Amino acid sequence: MLTRRHIRAKVMQSLYAFHQGKKESIQVEEKFLKKSTEDMYHLFLLNLELLISLRQQAEEYFTIVKKKFLATEEEKNPNTKFINNRILKRMASSETLSQLIEKKKLNHWAKDDEYPKLIWNKILESNLYTDYIFSETSSFKEDKDFIASVFKDIIAPNQDLYDYYEDHNLTWIDDFPIVNTTFLKYLQQQKENEDVLKIPSLYKNAEDENFARELFTKTLLSNDVFSEITKNKTPNWDQDRIAEIDSILIKMALCEFLKFPSIPVRVTINEYLELAKEYSTPKSSTFINGILDTVSKEFQSEGKINKVGRGLM
Repeated sequence: MLTRRHIRAKVMQSLYAFHQGKKESIQVEEKFLKKSTEDMYHLFLLNLELLISLRQQAEEYFTIVKKKFLATEEEKNPNTKFINNRILKRMASSETLSQLIEKKKLNHWAKDDEYPKLIWNKILESNLYTDYIFSETSSFKEDKDFIASVFKDIIAPNQDLYDYYEDHNLTWIDDFPIVNTTFLKYLQQQKENEDVLKIPSLYKNAEDENFARELFTKTLLSNDVFSEITKNKTPNWDQDRIAEIDSILIKMALCEFLKFPSIPVRVTINEYLELAKEYSTPKSSTFINGILDTVSKEFQSEGKINKVGRGLM
């Protein structure tokens, strides 16, 4: 599920929290990073569970309107295209997902069913829903595109849902953009010939999981050394004027230069420039690029950077 950029963003957030907080031991902070990352995965799973709950809301809604005393012909014989959406049915029939939700105790929507109801009503009132159910075509692609649009246009921007997540877990607010983008890609990647729902794991492999922990720990342990390097490259700058996020991103990049031999220097620089654009000030990427470019050249000339394998300069 998580890309290396997502991992770097999560480490950046954890380092920022460390520097802003009471600075516990590294072991405590590692546990915080682990829990924070797992919480991000829980948010991803909650999106899956929400879509299943929306299908259940639709079933309950159609059952109720059928029983109305003066039900119209349309209410007596409702269009069930939403309920029979292939993506939703695949999710609802996934035993693996059901067990995962139960194991991680993520039955939020069974307890707080007013939120699926609220979202279902938004869907029901939308042109998106009307166009979908009255479409003369029926295909897996149409089903997939519809669910992706529902998520992008109705679920992700919903303020009530956002407030709910914020009340339950403060770190989810920082995770929201990453999880939403990842989840949308996940929906778009669904294939018709897959019989069962494939649920991604948090990390692609053990190497990525180790990368998260090591990048956090090694950056933290070398914080003073990296601070001095940054200070020497910005002699005309008051260190307090350098944005905290910029300082953290620079230190993380220096850590990758020196302590991660398989990651090419140019990859490191590009990754942190992108993070700066997303999380820091408009001028941060230019500022960070200047420092990292200068330091990387100095490190290379001094023989401090030793890249191996696919990370060769």
